[in-house]
Amino acid sequence: MNFQQIETFDQQYVLMKELSVRFFSRAHQVDIEGSFPFENIQELKDSGYTSLTVPKKYGGRGISLYDMIRFQEKIAEGDGATALSIGWHMGIIKNLSEKNSWNENIFKKICEDVKNGSLINSAATEPKTGSPTRGGKPDTSAYKEGDNWIISGRKTFTTMAPVLDYFIVSATIKNTNLVGNFLIPRSSKGLIIEETWDSIALRGTGSHDLVLQNVSVPKEFFVEQLGNEGKKPNGWLLHIPACYLGIAKAAKKYAIEFAIDYSPNSVEGTIIDLPNVRQKIGEMELKLMESEYFLHSVAKQWDEFDEQGRGEMGPILGAAKLNVTNNAIAIVDLAMRLVGARSLSLKNPLQRYYRDVRAGLHNPPMDDMTIQILANHAIKQFD
Repeated sequence: MNFQQIETFDQQYVLMKELSVRFFSRAHQVDIEGSFPFENIQELKDSGYTSLTVPKKYGGRGISLYDMIRFQEKIAEGDGATALSIGWHMGIIKNLSEKNSWNENIFKKICEDVKNGSLINSAATEPKTGSPTRGGKPDTSAYKEGDNWIISGRKTFTTMAPVLDYFIVSATIKNTNLVGNFLIPRSSKGLIIEETWDSIALRGTGSHDLVLQNVSVPKEFFVEQLGNEGKKPNGWLLHIPACYLGIAKAAKKYAIEFAIDYSPNSVEGTIIDLPNVRQKIGEMELKLMESEYFLHSVAKQWDEFDEQGRGEMGPILGAAKLNVTNNAIAIVDLAMRLVGARSLSLKNPLQRYYRDVRAGLHNPPMDDMTIQILANHAIKQFD
C-alpha cells in the first residue's frame, strides 16, 4: 500500500502505524551502534510518504500541516531519530510551497525529484555562529565566478546527511553584507560529509558536518536572498515538537504496559492499582492532553489562516514548541519514575526516550528566545 494511492487520512494513518512498529523494532540497534536508520528512510520513500507535502500542482498531495504533524508523531512513537530526520525534509518542501520564494522552475524540478525519492534539508548551523535563529552571520562564503557561484565553508548538525540528495546552504556573499541560500546537489565536486555526529541523543539522525571546498553551482542555484523575511513565522517547524510528543506517547504506553504486568511479591495483583502509580499515570495523561490540544490546535490555525494571519502567529508557534517539548521531558521522567531502576537498563527503551527528548531543548526556537517573544507580545497589548 502507498500513501499516494490512499485517499483518506484515517487510512493513511493506519499505514503509518504499521511503519512505526517496524521502526521501533530497529530503533534499539541503531541507537546502540550510533548508525543511521537507512531501512526506515527507504521504507518512507517507497511508501510515498516523503512526497506527501509536494504541492498538488506538481503531482503531490499537498497535505495540511495538521496531517503532517500527526504522521510525524506516529513515526516518533516508533523512532524519534527517524521522525526528526524526515520531518526536516517534509517541512522544508511544505514551507517552500507556502512561501513561493524560489524560482518556479527550480522548485518544480526539486518536487519532481522528491516524487522520485530525493531528499532535501537545510544546512545553516556553524561551529562559530551556533543556531541561525540567534542571528549570527554565516562564515560559509560565496562569490560569483562567471556564471557560477563558488561556495566554501563548514556546516554542523546536517541532519540526515547520509542520504540527502540536496542541501540548502546559507552563505555570506563575499565583500557584501548579504546572506543567501544556495541549493547544492550531493553530487557536487568538493562536497564532503565528515561523520562527526557523536550525540548521546537522537543518535540515528546522522547529523554530521557538511564541508564545502570551492563547490561550484550554477548562478540560478542562488535560490534565495535572506533578510527580514527569514524571521517570519514558520508553521512547518511544528514537526519538531511533534517528534517529542510522539516520543512521550511511547514512554507513557511503555509505563502503563509495565504497570499492568509487573507484580512484585509485596503487593497483591499488579502495581497498576497502586495509588502512587495511578497518580503518575494521571499526571502523564494530563500533560499529554495539554500538549496534544495545544499543538494540534495551532497547526489547524496555521492551515486555516491566510498569509497575514500566519504572519502574526510567531508567539503562539514558539509557545507550542516550548510547551510540548518541556511536557515531553516531564512525561518521560514520570514514566521512568513509575518503572524504577529498570528504566535505566540499556535494553529498556525509556532510557533512549529520556536522552532523545532532551534534544528538544536545543532545537529552534530556544526557550529563552520564546519567553522574550511572549513577554514582548504581552507588553504590546498595553501600548
